[in-house]
Amino acid sequence: MSKVRVVCGHDCPDMCSLLAEVEDGRITRIQGDPEDPYTAGFACAKVNRDMETVHSPDRLRTPLRRTGPKGSGQFAPITWDSALDEITTRWKAIIAESGPQALLGYAYSAHQGQMNRRLVGGLFHALGASRLQAGTVCDTCCETAWDLTLGPVGGTDPESVVHSDLVIAWGCDLMAVNVHFWALLEKVRRTGVKLVVIDPRRSQTAARADWHLPIRIGTDAALACGIAHILLRDGKLDRDYIAANTLGFDRWAAEVLPDFPPARVAGITGLPVEDVERLAAMYGAAKASLIRLGEGMTRLARGGQALRAVATLPALTGAYGREGGGALLLAAASMDFRFGFVAKPSGPETSRMVNHLALGEALEEMADPPIRGLFIAANNPAVTNPDVNRLRRALTREDLFTVVHDPFMTDTARYADIVLPATTYLETEDFYRSYGSYRMQYAPAAVPPQHEARSNFRLAQELGQRMGLTDPAFTMAPKEIVPHFFRGATGIIADVDPAQVFERTVKVKPPAAQDFRTPSGRLEIWSEALAQQGVPAMPVWQEDAAEAADAARWPLRLLTAPGYFQAHTAYAASPFLRRREGAPCAILHPQDAARRGLADGQRVRLFNDRGAVGLVLKVSDEVQPGVVLVPGQRPDSEAVNGTVNMLCDERRTDIGEGACYQSTFLDIAPWTATEAA
Repeated sequence: MSKVRVVCGHDCPDMCSLLAEVEDGRITRIQGDPEDPYTAGFACAKVNRDMETVHSPDRLRTPLRRTGPKGSGQFAPITWDSALDEITTRWKAIIAESGPQALLGYAYSAHQGQMNRRLVGGLFHALGASRLQAGTVCDTCCETAWDLTLGPVGGTDPESVVHSDLVIAWGCDLMAVNVHFWALLEKVRRTGVKLVVIDPRRSQTAARADWHLPIRIGTDAALACGIAHILLRDGKLDRDYIAANTLGFDRWAAEVLPDFPPARVAGITGLPVEDVERLAAMYGAAKASLIRLGEGMTRLARGGQALRAVATLPALTGAYGREGGGALLLAAASMDFRFGFVAKPSGPETSRMVNHLALGEALEEMADPPIRGLFIAANNPAVTNPDVNRLRRALTREDLFTVVHDPFMTDTARYADIVLPATTYLETEDFYRSYGSYRMQYAPAAVPPQHEARSNFRLAQELGQRMGLTDPAFTMAPKEIVPHFFRGATGIIADVDPAQVFERTVKVKPPAAQDFRTPSGRLEIWSEALAQQGVPAMPVWQEDAAEAADAARWPLRLLTAPGYFQAHTAYAASPFLRRREGAPCAILHPQDAARRGLADGQRVRLFNDRGAVGLVLKVSDEVQPGVVLVPGQRPDSEAVNGTVNMLCDERRTDIGEGACYQSTFLDIAPWTATEAA
């Protein structure tokens, strides 16, 4: 038995250093690296079972070619050479007939390191194909709003929480998505530091907090403006910090904040006036308060304003200027790696863009030229995208040549013409950069690729060479590429010796005081860029007209959140984790269940104008009346019927063109025998 030091490649802010125990070519155990101070010797319950995914009997073993209708899942094995020959022959013909923009590479971060993540996009960048506006299903709203407020810069070092005197998890379920920060926070709480959770759901984190505020979905900006109103009213502002480090505060104080007195904020948020006052008093009294921001609050129509409002608060008390204070959304922007070596090896400076969330729209409506060749890797859009019914319809186009690279036959892969077996992160070497802490590490493969699986990196190199690309990234070994990520880098990674990352986790430290990289060099409460776009230039809560119209028609609002054992379909291969999570469910407050005559454990139908899905009902007061919570992204085969994103439309957020999953309204009824048939 041998132990291999690897890195967790899952889409998670922690980026844990792991030890994989290997015997006879099989991973027998995965545990946290005890020598890494942040991982601290433990891995989350999901990662502890990743050997089940690597060695799953359901893994794709060979390349496959479609033999039946698209979506039927009918395929026959072919060789890798046959698959690559067919792919490149078809692509070359499409380029000759329609130009390179008729191709689209649809790949994102998923569960892999930086080279496997980025070289697929680099392949299509070099070919001059249509380009993916990546991340709109996930984080472009919050990232863009953050950048417009603070600039493209990382937030507070999470490890500085040892200096914090108050921690607020705002829309962030730490126990589900940031477990190592939670572990560090637990130590800090033993010294008397309080944890406040602001979340529509009584999550596991909220249940263990010192105080949980169950805010109404979509009202975070109102609460933040209300806190600012009270701080201004009560003279709790750090005027010197505001004058030196912000832009537009006086205008915000005069034009916006008067509209958010505690009584109005209480009416909007559903929180008692006393709680709004108490929260503002706690925040105003703290010197080094830390807000851990979640991305979920921005996945709705006016999510960008919510992020801007909350991210402004630490400037009002001067917390951004103190170690342990401020806010953390993401850390990655402060680590100025030169990933363009693999992400943009060559190709035109600009090309046509396709919004990640709107693949169905692009496949049905894009013309001159239409998309004729689609390559999907590290994505399962037939489950995760909004308006799934439209997307699946678009994927049935017979004139659309679709290739899917995945370890498993996913709901998306069933629509492909060619399916290629992919490795997991434990079967390939790569360089990893955390987005929730200031850490980086290189990892070898724990075991060789299973069956005939190939990594994204290897596949992109092979396709690039067959397509005639000569950029160095398509021939170099992974370890040879790593130093290029550091060449010309600035800021906190400028002095890192790349050789260090091959030996251990490397931690870099941002400045103790938050820096701002906006055009003004200050935190921009007033954003000229937003003003020019016709978006409110200062953080504000406004009712969204489309949401109000939907709420008038449908009695329940959808809340989605990661499941604790099945956050998304990447974990579906583990029987243990599926059992722990249970069947795909809808969680409804007892009052709403009683009103409809529904019982816990009953099969129910969630429906609106866009479709219907079947799930198992869980009755619980962890959600407020008027809300239905659907945890995790689950494949069709596990649910009573369908997947929840069939109910969500393709509308965009106010900032960043992100998905509006939480702007979905619906109703619930019993699942009938007719529907089951």
